[in-house]
Amino acid sequence: MSVVNILMTNRAVEGFEPFTHDGCEFVFVALGPDGPRRLIEGPIWAFVDWVMDDLAGLEMCRRLRADPRTSEAHVTLILDEDDAEDRRRALKAGADDYMVGPVGRTEVLDRVLALQSGQSGHSVGSRFVQGDLVIDMPALRACWAGAPIDLRPNEFRLLRFLAENPNRVLSREDLIAGLGKSEVSIDERTVDVWIGRLRRAIRDAGGGNPLRTIRSMGYVFDLP
Repeated sequence: MSVVNILMTNRAVEGFEPFTHDGCEFVFVALGPDGPRRLIEGPIWAFVDWVMDDLAGLEMCRRLRADPRTSEAHVTLILDEDDAEDRRRALKAGADDYMVGPVGRTEVLDRVLALQSGQSGHSVGSRFVQGDLVIDMPALRACWAGAPIDLRPNEFRLLRFLAENPNRVLSREDLIAGLGKSEVSIDERTVDVWIGRLRRAIRDAGGGNPLRTIRSMGYVFDLP
């Protein structure tokens, strides 16, 4: 079953249940100022509130367009009222369309189902580049300064998540939640095993050891 990701800045999204339709599972993901805090795979539809607690919705739209994880997402700005100037500013900031709020789970699903009809969807970027690290998502392949990094699928996904959140302390719980592997039980020991394999694979590719352990806290992926 394919997955469609619906990202929302509305805090109520944390209580929205997934929806299954026509061979697709529509999952809801909380969206904060720093982008999604979990690995996103598949089409992305983002719904951004005009007013947020930490920043303006217009700035959130700009951040989504600048973030390689969400640059190709379909972005809808939720306006407080149907104002022509607000609509113009929303589109200029990078939104694809707009709705007048408030909106809930039903309204969002109705909009996604209507818009995705006849479309292939807006997916996460197919190539991620961070310094010497290059990750090719469709090919499940990663290279360091041109040298291939030999990874198993789970370690590849772990590398993706770490590279998308560089220079940030991530606990084992953060990594488990970020990978979003609901179909397989992951415990902290499994995370440590994957980290060890990932370290060796990067070192063998000539990348040294960018994975730093923070005792009693977790790991940091150091990238310039």
